[in-house]
Amino acid sequence: MEEIKKSKKTVKRRRRRGRKKAGILTNIILVAAIAVFCVSAYQLYKIFKGYYDGRSEYDKIREVALGDTEQGEEGEKEPKFTVNFDELLKINPDTIGWIRFSPEPSIISYPIVQGKDNQEYLHKTFSANENTLGAIFLNVDNSPGFSDKNSIIYGHRMRDGSMFRHIQDYEDKAFWEANPYFYIYTADGRELVYQVYSMGQIVDTSESYITEFLSDDEFQEFLNMTKQTSLYDTGVEVNVSDKIVTLSTCTSASDNHRFVIRGVRVKEEGNE
Repeated sequence: MEEIKKSKKTVKRRRRRGRKKAGILTNIILVAAIAVFCVSAYQLYKIFKGYYDGRSEYDKIREVALGDTEQGEEGEKEPKFTVNFDELLKINPDTIGWIRFSPEPSIISYPIVQGKDNQEYLHKTFSANENTLGAIFLNVDNSPGFSDKNSIIYGHRMRDGSMFRHIQDYEDKAFWEANPYFYIYTADGRELVYQVYSMGQIVDTSESYITEFLSDDEFQEFLNMTKQTSLYDTGVEVNVSDKIVTLSTCTSASDNHRFVIRGVRVKEEGNE
């Protein structure tokens, strides 16, 4: 009997030790889970705060740049769109223009800058703040006056819908039919109107990023490529005398893929 009692006590002690170990392990797992949750919550906070700060900044820039927009002549349906480049240049001397879509995607209404390289404005906003939104910027090798055969403008694809996220809306032909134009305003007072004629997903080594052409034949081959690789036929004609602008953003496909839309200049108003 004594041995049986000792055996039962031993079993009870082992069970208590087992429960104690299990309790410690549970507490460790719980603390680890709380730590992971806190880190994840902090990361989400940083992301959403970055979005909020970036969008708030660009809202203020629009107020500065577009607040003095002149009213149109009597009988015009919409006020004349103007940009206060004097104020923009005070904020950032790298300012070279403003890009706008109308009617949609109306969220794309931003200043355009050109940095010392194509990395400078990837994570720096127009006001030189560090932010994932970055800025809308012209390829460093392009003329700031948009005189090149192919000018390339870059912008991030942000999850909150800002920057160039909505150029992917042009995947839908019905969207293009309703919104075929975008507009670039330059610091010397010109309004350049572009008609979207081609769009699609490419890789970052694509010939779409060529900006210099040795001959008209070479440029024609480039134009043919942009038409052939388009998601759908827009029926818009382009030729070697034209100037085009390529808008480029990243995609969710991979780090090496981009989505581009290409517009051909169809109208120019203002200073020559």
